[in-house]
Amino acid sequence: MTSAGTARDIVDASLYMTLATADAAGRPWSSPVYFAHTEYRKFLWVSSPEARHSHNIAVRPEVGIAVFDSSVAIGTGQGVYVSAVAAVVEGADAERAIDAFSRRSLSHGGRAWTLDDVRGDTGIRLYRAVADNYSILAKDGRPDHRIPIDLGHI
Repeated sequence: MTSAGTARDIVDASLYMTLATADAAGRPWSSPVYFAHTEYRKFLWVSSPEARHSHNIAVRPEVGIAVFDSSVAIGTGQGVYVSAVAAVVEGADAERAIDAFSRRSLSHGGRAWTLDDVRGDTGIRLYRAVADNYSILAKDGRPDHRIPIDLGHI
């Protein structure tokens, strides 16, 4: 299987991603979030704008994402690493984005989501991180040896 195929399989099999953000001073913060994706390049999640990671995104939109299976035996894991730019989803793209999030939520036993759920005074917003760099962990025995993946092949 190709590296891109492995990355797609990992993303498809995972329910949660670890979202890494930093505040204005550069202090790091990570949060596990349930996610959906579109074309493996746009990662979607819902969150409170008052959450620490949401505050961080508002002042520093560059994020890191790790997607992995934490249930596998030590030394056998494989992960996807993504650098991206994140923001609240607004405007014309919001309907397609919430539909994608809702479809994945329903496929995992969650609920349907609509734009009404992520607007107004609900206290929840839909976020999207658009990937600008992708890699996977190599399975060659070297610790933290990553293989870059061309976004055109994802």
